[in-house]
Amino acid sequence: MGMSAASSVNEAMKLCIFDLRRGQHEGQELDKILFFFPADLPFPTQLSVIGLSEGLITFTRIFSPEAPCEVIDAEMHSHVFYEAERDIWMVMVVEKSESEAIWRTDALRNVLKEVHSLFVMFHGSIRALLDREPSGGLTRTHLYYFVMDYLSDFLSGKKLHLPNFRDCLKERGKVQMLTIGREAALEVQSLVRVLESCAGCTQCYSLIMFQDLLVSTTLSPDDLINLFTYTVMRLTPNALSAGAGSWSYLRKGSTTSNASGSLLASSTSVLDRHYSSRDTSPVGVRNYQVVRPLQHDKWSKGKDGFLVTDIWGTEVGSLSPSSPTIWLKQTEERMYLCAFQHRSLTIILFFPVTSVHNGEQGLSVVKQQILENASPKIFKVEEKLSRGWGGENAYHVSGYRYLLVDGDRCISRASPPGKVTTLTKDSLVAMNKLREEVDLEKSRAKCDGSDSEKDQEICIRAKNGAWVISRLTRGKELYMVLEKANETLLYASEAVEKFSDRYCSGAFSL
Repeated sequence: MGMSAASSVNEAMKLCIFDLRRGQHEGQELDKILFFFPADLPFPTQLSVIGLSEGLITFTRIFSPEAPCEVIDAEMHSHVFYEAERDIWMVMVVEKSESEAIWRTDALRNVLKEVHSLFVMFHGSIRALLDREPSGGLTRTHLYYFVMDYLSDFLSGKKLHLPNFRDCLKERGKVQMLTIGREAALEVQSLVRVLESCAGCTQCYSLIMFQDLLVSTTLSPDDLINLFTYTVMRLTPNALSAGAGSWSYLRKGSTTSNASGSLLASSTSVLDRHYSSRDTSPVGVRNYQVVRPLQHDKWSKGKDGFLVTDIWGTEVGSLSPSSPTIWLKQTEERMYLCAFQHRSLTIILFFPVTSVHNGEQGLSVVKQQILENASPKIFKVEEKLSRGWGGENAYHVSGYRYLLVDGDRCISRASPPGKVTTLTKDSLVAMNKLREEVDLEKSRAKCDGSDSEKDQEICIRAKNGAWVISRLTRGKELYMVLEKANETLLYASEAVEKFSDRYCSGAFSL
């Protein structure tokens, strides 16, 4: 039966991960394939896609050794490349067969970057896994379940909806923050100190979220982006509400475990088919029990407020679930992930596995300390943030549809998705084209070694008369659509000035 369910989901997209160091001898070509979607495509077809990709990488390296191929845009297909690790490549091939097939290359590449970053956070680097078990069986199993669980978030019905022009006012790989007043900020700081004291002598890092927005963190930027992404995907109240839609800028849409299951149908037979085709392969996927942290509907809120899951298995000699662990870049060590939730407030603490005495038992002591000493503070902070919360349209600005990106701080803010859907297709396509131009200019500046943060402004009049505008200055980016603006460029420019002065402290004012 194979993966017929998967290939029928979306034949217009292929995604592969391969290792250029493997399969270099005749008869061993399959060894370089680490992941391929759809998984039931014949091996000659998979090797054809990977062979073409490998050839393009090798050819472009002749002219640009340090920055090889990023995208090949053909008449019917686009090939998007990302070198996730040295000689380990991820390639997405998308067909231009539909009216909705209008996308930004960088948006698609950011999907590849995100899934790899999340994979490393949970499982470590792909190269380290391959070094640990050279046959590649464990690595393929990890990648298969992880990437397929990740792709299920893009599934709607029997179709994968990858980021296209309708997502042009969103930015993947950035954090969305909650704006709070001074009094609330002081309460949050006080809460963080109490939480750290509950950890005792154990080094502790924290992440505090309200709804799907960041309130406070002590994590490094790289770790923050990964853990913010995972929290919004699986841990916030919206994520825990099975089948519930979300206004989050990050989440792709409503997804249930049934969707994930359809992508993973007959998964074992697919992996077994791959292994049985290779003389050096392990017996099959059943040899590997892997953790699947992106599974849907696997987290729940316990009676004490702590989030629990059986994804990481159970403790030896016990029926109690093992605590989740992640790999933190900041400390280069494995950390326990301990999540607590009260109404709209989600608090996640991270403790080094090596510093928690008696493992799970020591973690239970820390949890009890939090319940006894931090609960009043948690309740007070949640109540204060709830009173000041303006709802899902809190950051809507009447007359504007916008996206703000601060690259230095790795944060973004945008018009609520529900408001963006009121824009016409002409406006969205024009904005998508404008952002593609900006991406291209930034890529050229990076390759040339020139100033990539120079001030820049682009204004485009869309077919429907809307003004589509971008302004870049000192690492900050503003993208804006004005559909009801006057016909003159001066009017549109003045509208941007007003927005900049009122909501951006004049950062984009000329």
